[in-house]
Amino acid sequence: MNLYDTARGEVVAFEPGPLVTMYTCGITPYDAAHLGHAATYVTYDLLQRRLRDLGHATRCVRNVTDVDDDILRKARELGVHYLDLAAEEMARFDANMDALGLLPSYSEPRATSAIPDILGFIGMVLESGHAYEAGGGVYFSVGSFPRFGHLSHHSRETMLELAASRGGNPDDPAKRDPLDFVLWQPSAPDEPFWDSLWGRGRPGWHIECSALAMRELGPTIDLHGGGSDLIFPHHECEAAQSEAATGQPFVRHWMHVGMVRLDGEKMSKSLGNLVFVSDLLKEWDGAAVRLAILGEHYRHSWEWHPELMERAGARLEAWRAAGEGDAALADVRAALDDDLDAPTALAAVDAAASAGKGVSAAARLLGVTL
Repeated sequence: MNLYDTARGEVVAFEPGPLVTMYTCGITPYDAAHLGHAATYVTYDLLQRRLRDLGHATRCVRNVTDVDDDILRKARELGVHYLDLAAEEMARFDANMDALGLLPSYSEPRATSAIPDILGFIGMVLESGHAYEAGGGVYFSVGSFPRFGHLSHHSRETMLELAASRGGNPDDPAKRDPLDFVLWQPSAPDEPFWDSLWGRGRPGWHIECSALAMRELGPTIDLHGGGSDLIFPHHECEAAQSEAATGQPFVRHWMHVGMVRLDGEKMSKSLGNLVFVSDLLKEWDGAAVRLAILGEHYRHSWEWHPELMERAGARLEAWRAAGEGDAALADVRAALDDDLDAPTALAAVDAAASAGKGVSAAARLLGVTL
């Protein structure tokens, strides 16, 4: 299997051992899952299915960020406890992903379950000399880590722009460098807090994933990723603090999924330009929604149009009409081994179904039950 590696900037051989450890950043559960979320998790699901088909065992961890600025802000607006909001949205998210045919996660740990792990992890980073205390918090010093930027390959100017637009707060006066990022921060009066050696507070965003990934999968992971909007700052910061703490490589292969756009803009909760999975499922079979996503190559951003569901629904009907059989299975396997080329795989199944050949085995490998 060959997959694009974000850090190396090219398609390379992906050659894991018998057990493949994978980590994908999960949702912050303060609103319903949209197609951008679904595209990421369907991609990881497809990768797992092919790896298992090749004889590997897979352990894919998908975290839940149940304490951060976004969920606390939304809970404050709604006048509810942030963990009650998280529980409600996670139940809806899990139901949506089940309808799309996702394999169960190996584990789905919550950030709030890992506070002792996070505190210990921060202590390791401090002891390694890569972090400092300031303003009641703890910050990672990017200047102490020469490899900072090896994943995104951005210039400092671009990093500062992205940090400002993605919650990095480069204007924080407690920072020695605007690119330094928070590991532990004081809690506001109405926010949850935990006691620590540095005062009462709560974890930074990036530290949660590092602590959970290492707790669940160990210090080095075969494959890690999420949406391409997480490359910087989230994954860049994750890699830096993890390698600073352990002295070992954090991730062997970085895999990122392109953005889903609506009206020319990335689907995002902040913009409100969202197509919710739950709304699509009211009208369409979950397998059709999955096929609409697989019709686009995972690595490229793409535009959502309602017509995509019409096309996916017709495709599903044609496959089901073709019935049982293993036609196109070899072609699907070859396409998936070529940087997870789902559109080519779907075209192969279309051709076999049009020729009246049964395609159930090929569809099953793609996560579609006929």
